[in-house]
Amino acid sequence: MTNPYFGRLLTAMVTPFNEKDGSINCVAAADFAEWLINNGSDGLVVEGSTGEAATMNLEEKLAVLRAVVERVNKRVPIVVGAGTNCTESTISLIHAVEKCGVDGLLIVGPFYNKPTQEGYYQHFAAAARATELPIIVYNVPGRTGSNIMPATIARLAKDFGNIVAVKEAAGNVNQVAELYRLLPENFTIYSGDDGLILPFMAVGATGLISVLSNVGGGLLQDLMQAYSEGRVKDAADLNKKMVPLANAMFMETNPIPIKAAVSKVTGINAGVPRLPLTPISSKCEAKLDSILKNNGLI
Repeated sequence: MTNPYFGRLLTAMVTPFNEKDGSINCVAAADFAEWLINNGSDGLVVEGSTGEAATMNLEEKLAVLRAVVERVNKRVPIVVGAGTNCTESTISLIHAVEKCGVDGLLIVGPFYNKPTQEGYYQHFAAAARATELPIIVYNVPGRTGSNIMPATIARLAKDFGNIVAVKEAAGNVNQVAELYRLLPENFTIYSGDDGLILPFMAVGATGLISVLSNVGGGLLQDLMQAYSEGRVKDAADLNKKMVPLANAMFMETNPIPIKAAVSKVTGINAGVPRLPLTPISSKCEAKLDSILKNNGLI
């Protein structure tokens, strides 16, 4: 097993919707996947939180996924969001998406239910038994309402060879340090927060699943490369440039700002988010334009 398992920088890509009626735009999704490959992404995460999977039905998910898989054609790994807050429906979703030729699964901790640590273990154990695909456990307490503890991740890694990585988005450096202490060396710890990639790497993370890399993959790659080569001052200087840009993508709920940024930076119309998310406000859009211009992205 290599570390990082799917590559150092995975982009949690937005899902383009048609401007007129809000339907999915598979052609734009494939075009955007191509753009990402050419602009710093080592792999793609399709239909995660940033991809608005929560407001897509199964037919739409499979259509987008097939379009991206076909265009990418195994040039980089494709990981698909396959988590729900029900173990049975998670397994059903796994079986549906694995037929599309994906390379891995990102499975979020069940949201709303707030399982015990044993409940988390049993949920991911059931998912791991249901597939041979490699799995990234996604820990994001801010969206799920509960934290998957490092000891639970370590137990899963020990018991299931296809649980290969964690996307850690609790925003806690100490928790990443504990993961690194407990997990085997070949288990990948991905930061789930752009703004924390540098401190997370300092305590054991080796990769990033990123929102910002939808438009700024090159900067993130440069930062991680500098740190990996021991050029800590260079990494800190790049981090100083990156953090305000990353923060701008969360002025409003993700993916509202990044979806607007994609349309501005790439020339690919990503459309607007689906309700209950709303288009970016005029005040935040003005701030976004200023930050993108200051960083030479538009």
